[in-house]
Amino acid sequence: MNFIIDALSWACLMLGCFLGISGAIGIFRFDEFYSRAHAASVTDTLCVLFIISGLVLQSGFNLVTVKMIFIVVLLWLTSPVASHALIRSAYQTGLKPKLAITRKESSKRTQS
Repeated sequence: MNFIIDALSWACLMLGCFLGISGAIGIFRFDEFYSRAHAASVTDTLCVLFIISGLVLQSGFNLVTVKMIFIVVLLWLTSPVASHALIRSAYQTGLKPKLAITRKESSKRTQS
């Protein structure tokens, strides 16, 4: 039984680390602010979920587990809101997203 719990715990921890590293790579690889913010905001919520889940499996059920569950709930509530506020403020201050095609080119496609 301990082997199964340890295997699940390590699988969650490795998956969380993989998601964290993929988010960091996305921040460096993408050339636009909005793409970078998307890479960071999507991966951080799942990264937290899997890493804390692995730690919960390792610690068993005690007061530390309850605290870790509160951390997950807090981060799942605040992280998307913070990312949205950051992206919205960037857009409102004039940072426009780079589009593959312009609106003028898009309207020409639909008319043809």
